[in-house]
Amino acid sequence: MATPQFDDESESPRVISPFAQTTSTVQPRHGGGSSSWALWVVSSLLVFAIIAIIGFFTWKYLSDPNRTLETFPMDRYLSDYRSLTGNKFKADLKVSADLGYTTEKGRLMVFTLPNDSRSLVVLIPPELGEKIYFTKGQNYQASLDVREGGLVYADSCEKE
Repeated sequence: MATPQFDDESESPRVISPFAQTTSTVQPRHGGGSSSWALWVVSSLLVFAIIAIIGFFTWKYLSDPNRTLETFPMDRYLSDYRSLTGNKFKADLKVSADLGYTTEKGRLMVFTLPNDSRSLVVLIPPELGEKIYFTKGQNYQASLDVREGGLVYADSCEKE
């Protein structure tokens, strides 16, 4: 096959694309980047909110000093308090009455436990009694210690 001869060797035959005369069927993207950006922002905020909520409840759970204590066993205490002497428990208490008996060791208060109508007498130490004003019907979370003779002593007490 013979190659065409050109007068000027720098000239080359003109190549025309077979698609030069066709029109595109693909629509150009207009504004697609802004919706993608908004989606990233919203999803990032949602992930951050979920992590913050999980972190808050984890912190609240881990900051509870009574989380490892067993719940106060009212039935075992009333049947044989001696077996519980020296043990610590956690309890949700509701104020029933103030016995009005105060000594240098503390103040005697009457509480009830949730789902139990029986009364529990607890000695509130002076340092707790000065910080907390107990009113009938209020609920408290407490750390209880069963001491010699079956006396229930509140190590800590916080209003719910």
